[in-house]
Amino acid sequence: MRSGAVPAPGHLRAALRGGPAMAGARLVAVEGLVRELLREEAPSRIAALTEQLFQAASNISEEGGGAAEVEPRPSGPGHLSEPPEETGGSCVSPPAAALAQVEESAINLWNWTVTKHTGSVVNDQQRAKLRFVACRLVCLCEGSDPPEGTIRRQILMSMKTGKGWIDIGKADIADGFLETAMSSIEKLYAKLLKGSDGEADINVHKADVEKNLFKVLSYQAESAVAQGDFQKAVTCVQRCKDMLMKLPKETCYLSILCYNFGVETYEWKKYEQSSFWLSQSYDIGKMDLKYSVGKEMQAKVLRLLATAYFEWDCNLYLDKALKAISLANQEKIHPAGFFLKVKILLKSGASDEDINSAVAEFLHNDMSLDFCVNIAKLLLEHGRESVGFDFLKSVPERFESSPDLGKITLLHIEFLLQNKRELLAKQKVEEVIIGHYTGKHLLPEALNQLHVMLWDRAAKHYEAKSYSEALHWYNYSVSFYTPGQIDQNLAKLQRNMASCYLHLKQIGKAKEAVKEAERCDPNSIFTKFSVYKIAVMEKDTDKAVEAVIEMGRLAEKSSQHEDKLRVDENTGTNLLSLAAQIALENEQQVVAIKALEYLSEHLQDCRQLFAALKCLVRLMLSKVMAEHEETRDDDIKSMLAYLTLAHKRLAESFTDEKFTVDMRILEAHWFRKVAWNLAVQFRGCPEKMRDFFLLSFKFSQFCPSDKAVLIAQKTCLLMAAAVDLERGRQQVTPSEQAELLTQALQHLQACKDIWKVLKLTGDFAKDPTDTLLLLYEFEARSKLNDPTLHNLMESVWEQPQIEVKTLEIIASLAMESPARYPVLCKKALKSALNLHRKQTVIDAVKFSKCLHSLINLSLPTGLTDLDACVLQEVWDYFEDALSVVSSTDAYPEMEILWLMTRAWNTGIFQYTVGKYKEAEQWCGLGMRFLNHLGSLKKSYEGHLNDTTLSVLVDNCGAYILQMIGLYSEVLDKLDRVKGFLLNEEE
Repeated sequence: MRSGAVPAPGHLRAALRGGPAMAGARLVAVEGLVRELLREEAPSRIAALTEQLFQAASNISEEGGGAAEVEPRPSGPGHLSEPPEETGGSCVSPPAAALAQVEESAINLWNWTVTKHTGSVVNDQQRAKLRFVACRLVCLCEGSDPPEGTIRRQILMSMKTGKGWIDIGKADIADGFLETAMSSIEKLYAKLLKGSDGEADINVHKADVEKNLFKVLSYQAESAVAQGDFQKAVTCVQRCKDMLMKLPKETCYLSILCYNFGVETYEWKKYEQSSFWLSQSYDIGKMDLKYSVGKEMQAKVLRLLATAYFEWDCNLYLDKALKAISLANQEKIHPAGFFLKVKILLKSGASDEDINSAVAEFLHNDMSLDFCVNIAKLLLEHGRESVGFDFLKSVPERFESSPDLGKITLLHIEFLLQNKRELLAKQKVEEVIIGHYTGKHLLPEALNQLHVMLWDRAAKHYEAKSYSEALHWYNYSVSFYTPGQIDQNLAKLQRNMASCYLHLKQIGKAKEAVKEAERCDPNSIFTKFSVYKIAVMEKDTDKAVEAVIEMGRLAEKSSQHEDKLRVDENTGTNLLSLAAQIALENEQQVVAIKALEYLSEHLQDCRQLFAALKCLVRLMLSKVMAEHEETRDDDIKSMLAYLTLAHKRLAESFTDEKFTVDMRILEAHWFRKVAWNLAVQFRGCPEKMRDFFLLSFKFSQFCPSDKAVLIAQKTCLLMAAAVDLERGRQQVTPSEQAELLTQALQHLQACKDIWKVLKLTGDFAKDPTDTLLLLYEFEARSKLNDPTLHNLMESVWEQPQIEVKTLEIIASLAMESPARYPVLCKKALKSALNLHRKQTVIDAVKFSKCLHSLINLSLPTGLTDLDACVLQEVWDYFEDALSVVSSTDAYPEMEILWLMTRAWNTGIFQYTVGKYKEAEQWCGLGMRFLNHLGSLKKSYEGHLNDTTLSVLVDNCGAYILQMIGLYSEVLDKLDRVKGFLLNEEE
């Protein structure tokens, strides 16, 4: 069975699924919900219970209802009456008693729903659902032969329930209840016929039944239309129409019902159905004038019918449309009827004579000025200029005293302009201007419309480059302003006039117009732009820059107001962009740079922004290249700022769906290369070089990590670290040095990560990056006194391929202030010395320098109390030196002299503390080096054999002679000490 349909009484009496016991339980449960609802006051709880009841009743009806033969008392009008009270408990069986209680609850629910809906406690949908429940329960309680009152009540409940569902747009549910109502009507008629006493009674009963039948049929028609069942709706309405002879009072109702059907189908663009229903409505309205809808309603029906024919197919149904609208105008004169008639005639291509006749019809009637304006528009829009302009000329006479007469004048001017009758339009405008100064003022709204027309005409001439003609129309607009008036529209007008004057090279007049605009609207970005254009044309750079600054300030101010539309911000950027373009066209680089700077701060579109920044970078770069080094510092800072902004906006561009990945990569590559080239260009300024290298690295992070990009990233970070280390070696405060060294470490760590990846892409055996990373990191950590330094060096000592030069640099850095790591220094020098020894041919010069450093570190100058182990270690270094000196003539002679001196001085220090044996060894060591002095020894040999020594003029020669003398003294002293020791033993 279809959802919403009411089962026939015989089926209702069938047992519920599960038998009578289960059926009774279900009904009792529903009845309990009804009683709970009737006691409830809270809207939310009422809504919830309504849904529960609706679902429960729907389930019962779908399973099949059971009913007992219970005959409640007939109901009267108004609220439904309650079922009869039982006279004794033994007269009704328990199931019947239960059903009677259910029926009583259903009637109470119905009446409660009526009351609550009136009080707006339940809405239309809830009312429909509760009526559904009440009607279902009453049907379940119906007996096999219900009395007349029960049938009438069921007819009423079924009709109202069905109508409720139609009203809330659920006509399919309504059908079942309307069918039930129809069945009940037939049942009632049969019952009445059975009890009638003659033909008179039959006619009375028939009339009684037909009223309900008419309503049910009309409701069924409504449902059919709602569901698109045109044929069923026609059948139902025809039956209703046949019954109007007996029910004449329903004529108005049925006519309006058909009109409503016509409106609905017209809105659905079902013009054929709409025309049928509207024709039916009109015909029914004529059937009984006493109960007719009235002429006004009939005219309304006919106007819609004419409109339906017109929109359906005007050419095919032209005659029907004209006939319908003519009948409508005969029924009741209305502006809409005349307007529609003219519209139909125009659409059909009627002659001017026919249209003039139609227009003449309503000229004799009292029509409003607005209606006349609309008619005139209609005529002119359809190209009926002759009829339209004649009509416009006749209208002012009819409305001469109307304050709205200006509407006709404006319309006249508008269509003159549209038809390219500009001279006539000018005459009309001049008439209006004369009237304005002679007391015939246009209303404010009409005057605004006139200004719009004048500006629009001027703008068209401006676009056509007819600047003088544009000024003519702008001057018309100016004529309506009083001298000294302050108005933003007047400022716009003056700015537009200034633009025309500039194109005509009339600078003086342009300046006067801009001055007037400034008076009216000084804080307008458009006014500042006009000032700017004049300054550029006059090549007044300072004034042009000042105007750009003001424009930038106003653009910033407008973008900060949240209540401003986005178009305001776009206007600011568009004007700044145009300002830059004008400056470039006029070769004013400084002005263009300033305009682009402000533009780049406000642009939201990524593509436009990067285009502006590129232009800005190129301009500034050319400016910097033309400047002297001492004057370009500020411009270099500006370049850094531009690139920093570009990086910031690239990082933000991920949220812009229009800015694709490929676009981002392309822009990043461009700015990366520019930053790299700038770093190279400004290598004479290490700090700025580092900043540009770091920016190049940051831009490269937006690029795919191919080999070329990785190499560039590595180089950028190495250069940045090198600059930070170099600056750290300079005269800076400890805190500044620590900051620089920490930054260097950060760059090095990032570089190491990149280097690891890069080494996987190819052979980098000859690349010095590993060495540089090691040396830079060692310097930074050593000067920061980093506790992880020793861990770093452990990995260094284990490297088999470490170079001598690297070890020597490490040794030097280990003792470079503020670092002091003598143990690491010594270890590095020892490793370097070992590597020198392992070479096939020892490089004596490099070997001597390394040994020099190692001896200096191990044997500090001025110390006398040295540990024997230390002396032995140093002695070994001197022995190594003697070995190399003996094997080659390439050992630097000054280094041999230094070794000789250090050995000798060490012996003397031992001698002063009474260590004669050690003194003799070290002095002897020094004398051994004397034999290897080449040119120095020969230079002083003669002096060494000269006993007078008075002719010694060279310090070195004197020093050698002194050594010889002291060495003899040491030996003598040593002999005496040995003799003393022997005497003691004896």
